Amino acid sequence: MQNELNNNIDHYSQDVIVSHLDLLLNYSNRFYNRQFLTRKAVNNDLLVQLEEVLNNYFTTETTLNKGLPSVQDIAHKVNLSPSYLSDLLRNTTGQNAQQYIQNHLIERAKELLSTTNLSVSEIAYQLGFEYSQSFSKLFKKNTKQTPLEYRQSFN
Repeated sequence: MQNELNNNIDHYSQDVIVSHLDLLLNYSNRFYNRQFLTRKAVNNDLLVQLEEVLNNYFTTETTLNKGLPSVQDIAHKVNLSPSYLSDLLRNTTGQNAQQYIQNHLIERAKELLSTTNLSVSEIAYQLGFEYSQSFSKLFKKNTKQTPLEYRQSFN
C-alpha cells in the first residue's frame, strides 16, 4: 500500500489502496468472528456466569436500588465490553444483549405473576420499573398478553 501511495502515477492507485484496506478489514472481521466458533466452551461458561448475574440482579433488591439493568452494568459484572457481550450473545443465542436482558426480565415477571399475589404495579416496581405502564407495555410486546391476562391464564 505504501508503494501505491508513493508511486501515485495513475488513477488506479486509489482503487488498489481501497482494495487492500477492504481485504485487511475482511481478515479482521474473519478473525474476530472466528473466536465465537472456536471458543464455545469458554462462551458457555460466560453464559452461565451471565445467567447467575441476571438471576442475582432480579432476585435481590438490586432492582429496587438501581432500577433496570443496563447492558453496561451487566457487561461490567462479567468483565466484558458491552459491544463484545452483544456480539457474543448474538452469535450464541441469536439475541443482542438488550434482548437477552429483557427476555430474562420477562421470565422473572412471568414467575412472579404465576406464583405470587403481588399486583402488577408491585411486580413492576420490584423488577426495577419506575412506571407500571412501561412494564405492561414491554410485557405485552414480548408475550402478546398483558400481565393480567397472563395471570388469569393460570386461574
